[in-house]
Amino acid sequence: MGCDGGTIPKRHELVKGPKKVEKVDKNAELAAKWKYCALSQEKLRRPIVACELGRLYNKDAVIEYLLDKSAERPNVEIAAHIRGIKDVKELNLTDNPAWEGDRRNAKGDCYEDMHCAMFICPVVGLEMNGKHKFCYLQTCGCVFSERALREVKTEICHKCGDPFRDEDIVVLNGSKEEQEQLQNTMEERRAKAKAGKKSKKNKGLETVSKPVESEASSESTSTPVNGGGSSSSGDSAPGPSGSSKTVKPVAAVGSKRSIQNMEGKSEAYKSLFTTHSSAKRSKDQISNWVTHTPYHF
Repeated sequence: MGCDGGTIPKRHELVKGPKKVEKVDKNAELAAKWKYCALSQEKLRRPIVACELGRLYNKDAVIEYLLDKSAERPNVEIAAHIRGIKDVKELNLTDNPAWEGDRRNAKGDCYEDMHCAMFICPVVGLEMNGKHKFCYLQTCGCVFSERALREVKTEICHKCGDPFRDEDIVVLNGSKEEQEQLQNTMEERRAKAKAGKKSKKNKGLETVSKPVESEASSESTSTPVNGGGSSSSGDSAPGPSGSSKTVKPVAAVGSKRSIQNMEGKSEAYKSLFTTHSSAKRSKDQISNWVTHTPYHF
């Protein structure tokens, strides 16, 4: 049976119980959300953008994803709601003066604060490391802590002065419930934008169709006047003195009248124009080359 040499086995070595659930380190989880890109898993570096769900990305990673949306790329389902570059907003972040970055001491002979963040709130001074809630404004992209927006209530951005509403505030790296709420607001916003585009398109079609209808109605009203002259050309209309007077047919609008067909013009006047028979050349008079102002027909 073993256990030689005076060894005493314990119960957990003989009886296998249920496996313990592995717990995720909170510090590692916060670092993954606030220090690394959600799409490429690389370190965040400027320019940094955020989507409508409050996730942080490197802008170049988002552009590469939009250019190539193949299934082979990792973490594609995270950015599935991003249709174009307009669906993300570039963040206006405030640098942390205490952040050393690559200049920090890497020897390990001094204390290193792992919770030190690259950016801070410009109003309160809280570090953006995940311990405090942070939000960004969709109008200008400025980032503030939730405490600053709650304590200093205003309708103008604290940093750039642009106006904003409560609907423009998006929580960065929020909880599941907050992300579900942001998902619903995003779908509602996109549905309203789509309906607005359809209404504008229908209004444009209506404005285009109205002038066409007005032109058609004006032409229909003018045709009886122009076409009625031919039917009444042979009829006689009584004049003001009671004597009958023949009505001359009215020429149609836009039709060309030849001078040679005019009855009231003399032959001398008609011979001044190139349409007269005397101006037309015979085949013997026509040359093989063409002048600048030819008069051959």
